[in-house]
Amino acid sequence: MAQLFEIYPDNPQPRLLKQAAALLQKGAILAVPTDSSYALVCQLDNKAAVDRLRRIRQVDEKHHLTLLCRDLSELANYARVDNRQFRLLKLATPGPYTFILEASKEVPRRLSHPSRKTIGLRVPDRKGLQMLLELHGGPLLATTLIPAGETEPLNDAQDIRSRYERLIDGILDAGACPLQPTTVIDLTPMDNGGDPLVLREGGGSLSALGL
Repeated sequence: MAQLFEIYPDNPQPRLLKQAAALLQKGAILAVPTDSSYALVCQLDNKAAVDRLRRIRQVDEKHHLTLLCRDLSELANYARVDNRQFRLLKLATPGPYTFILEASKEVPRRLSHPSRKTIGLRVPDRKGLQMLLELHGGPLLATTLIPAGETEPLNDAQDIRSRYERLIDGILDAGACPLQPTTVIDLTPMDNGGDPLVLREGGGSLSALGL
């Protein structure tokens, strides 16, 4: 049975977030609100938790999982970022964008895309999630909570509880999220002087980034 943490969106209770962070340290899978929809998260370096997260979402190793980072400097520890890429990232973070970048050696090989050695990264703009990341002390591995066979992400904690309470360990309920996934931008073409490639338009504005 998933534990429900009811937190205030604008003033999240540290006591509850500490309890959620403690669950993550034990290998838990949590559903958390982001600035784009709910996501499933787990520890980056816990292989059993990562495998379980993939099974719940019913995605294989070719599906890009995303690292949720506290800020741009933490993101840069897990990806190779040149000056052009950094300038674009600075415009977009925090916000509802996911960026595909070449993974650094800090990312376990099993988590990067098997053929391209890339990883998805983002810095979410959601207070409760930012506090959870701070308490956790590092990035969390995440995937948008889209039920198998459906196309829309879930944005309501009670709906998630009714569907997933026997599959996951906890849910942060901070009210409804926007019902829109992140904008996904592949920055790896910039490694060779090319332009960013928009893979999906979502909650993040492209015009704000000059794209």
